[in-house]
Amino acid sequence: MAREIDRKLRLTAALLGTVTRKDLAAAFRRVNPATAFDVERASKWLQGRARPREQQVYEDWAKLVDLGRAGAWIAECDSEAFLDALCARHQRDPDTLRRHADGADGPAGHHHEHDVSLAGIYACYSHAWSPYFHGRLIRGALAIVPAAQRLSASYAETLPTGRMQVDGPVTISKRALLMDLRDQGGMQFLFCLFPPTPPVSVLAGFMCGATIIGPHAQPSVTRIAMVRLPAASARLRDTDAYLPAQGSVAGDLAALGVSVASPDLADRHMTAFLAGGQGGGLDQIAADAYAALLEVFDRTWLTAAAG
Repeated sequence: MAREIDRKLRLTAALLGTVTRKDLAAAFRRVNPATAFDVERASKWLQGRARPREQQVYEDWAKLVDLGRAGAWIAECDSEAFLDALCARHQRDPDTLRRHADGADGPAGHHHEHDVSLAGIYACYSHAWSPYFHGRLIRGALAIVPAAQRLSASYAETLPTGRMQVDGPVTISKRALLMDLRDQGGMQFLFCLFPPTPPVSVLAGFMCGATIIGPHAQPSVTRIAMVRLPAASARLRDTDAYLPAQGSVAGDLAALGVSVASPDLADRHMTAFLAGGQGGGLDQIAADAYAALLEVFDRTWLTAAAG
């Protein structure tokens, strides 16, 4: 017997970054153009007033969340088992996903304009900070979803040392889109991006933080470009974050489901954006330069303190 359909649909919406019922229905149509999941029925299902009667809806749901489970399991499992399966398969933090699902009454018919336009999954391209991958581009995954009062974001990279993920709020002003994302261990990344414009096919700006893989931490800042994907991608989650040397961003996007009309043109513009500026799009502070500065002013401070 189907149970907790409303709760499991909210968790699905949080996973996919869908905001409206229309968005969620569109996600179902991508896996089955003839799906019986529609906006009107979804309204009742999300309110817990009814459950899907057609078994095909659950089969479509199973394809959408890609858990390797049958539609019958999707229908009959409890919401916590569903959450555990989502997080294990898609490497998401259960508390974050639960918070996103609990932050609202599920996908609604109307939201703030920025909520509707920004929510989704983005493939993010920037300069690698690790000295072991110098000169390479790195791909991250950004998910923007609606929370109770504002948008929330998760940024992740699949690194050789494991999956790194930080979460936090999204702040939109007239001059910038800002994200302050952290994990429970204290890792933190700051993003300052251009204000988004419809249809929000790309976000871009600066990412600031410290190196993760290397002999020591270096304060770093890089240009970053975030391309919106039509749907969640297992490849984005599972493949190595570091792109091959001289790798094509347009080719990588094609593997993620973004069909670029002019790949060569897209690569040229992406390179021009990421590598622009005097530092080639990347700035890092060397530890020895910092140590030299410390020595000068530490001695000055200690001498003054002793006198």
